[in-house]
Amino acid sequence: MHILLTRPLDDSKELILKFTSMKHKVSHLPLLQIKKIETQEIDFSQFKGVIFTSANSLKNLNISKIDKKIICFCVGLATESKAKELGFQNIFCAEGNVNNLKELILQNFDPKIGPMAYISGEIVSYNLDQDLISENYVIKRIINYTAIPNENLSDDFLKDIKSSVPEIVYIYSENSAKTFFTLIKKYNLDNIWMETNLMCMGEKASSALNDIKWKKIFLFNPGEEEFLLYKI
Repeated sequence: MHILLTRPLDDSKELILKFTSMKHKVSHLPLLQIKKIETQEIDFSQFKGVIFTSANSLKNLNISKIDKKIICFCVGLATESKAKELGFQNIFCAEGNVNNLKELILQNFDPKIGPMAYISGEIVSYNLDQDLISENYVIKRIINYTAIPNENLSDDFLKDIKSSVPEIVYIYSENSAKTFFTLIKKYNLDNIWMETNLMCMGEKASSALNDIKWKKIFLFNPGEEEFLLYKI
């Protein structure tokens, strides 16, 4: 089976190795380039909790002055894994989407405890901070990275993708879905995906690619990529 992975290489290495070991052909097209945004030094002692909605928010954060025992909320397993790797000890992990993360915070963090820091990218698909503020939480959003869309495809990639169209494509965000759609249109690739299963992390991502004809569209959470192979 031919599988196309679309996250940056650091986030795709494990799956590339896993799928290759299973004798699948794996192509890699990073749709977004993650770039750190420099922020002013943050006094984390003022916060009683911290929220991470992606592993990138952890990768681009100076954690040297953060008490690793702070209550920490992570959107999913990949983010939780990165938080553990960096030494955070008091972690609550949602099931891979922001709605679940919000409910997890409501159930496990009383706003009377104190303010929370919300570390995120520049572009978010859901205004988690505003929703929590409406629930009487004090939230400070700190933006420490941005995602730059990939605007071009290499000749080698185009040749490979046309000669062997992937049976599965994994898309991880609305932003990456929009980037993929733009590339499909730019390179006239609209009509090659009719035997391809599109795997999207969330309905907003799938909606951005609805105008392309796919074999089937599946929604998934991070960590379910291998499981999806057995659904098609």
